[in-house]
Amino acid sequence: MEDKIIELIKLENDEGVKVLVKNYSGLIYYIVSNIVEDQEYIEECMNDIYMKIWRSINSYSKEKSKFTTWITAISRNSAIDYYKKKQGIYEELKEDFVDKYSTEDEIVKRENSELLKLAINSLSSEEQQIFYHKYYYMQKTSQIAAELGLMERSIEGKLYRMRKKLQKRLGRDIHG
Repeated sequence: MEDKIIELIKLENDEGVKVLVKNYSGLIYYIVSNIVEDQEYIEECMNDIYMKIWRSINSYSKEKSKFTTWITAISRNSAIDYYKKKQGIYEELKEDFVDKYSTEDEIVKRENSELLKLAINSLSSEEQQIFYHKYYYMQKTSQIAAELGLMERSIEGKLYRMRKKLQKRLGRDIHG
């Protein structure tokens, strides 16, 4: 199915977007609705995501990631950008960060990102799942608890212990 969607979109066939929406709208909605709370804005953001996928399909590579992973990243990043724009802080953030990082800063940032990935991979499967729900999908603790069938206090305790583990592995303070 993924190959069909990719092929149709690359051929600029409208059917590709229809099949994309049919097969991935649930996933995209799940991601966007955890970041953008207003239903009207969720739908608007999702439409923007479909357009972004349409326009950037040639940048997708099977060798680099699964199609679902690629869509998830586009959805999450778009939803965060959309949320910031709607909150009126987008320009402020852009001005604060665009030209303030040097190449050295970018290298350090990448190295830190790799260290964090290694530290996250050392967590148990359940801890990783909770971590990604909280910090990647930006879900509320109550929603994580409901989805995983756990008590909120249990999730809060697990998050606290996870942060402590990650602090120890990374040798620095992690806020959350």
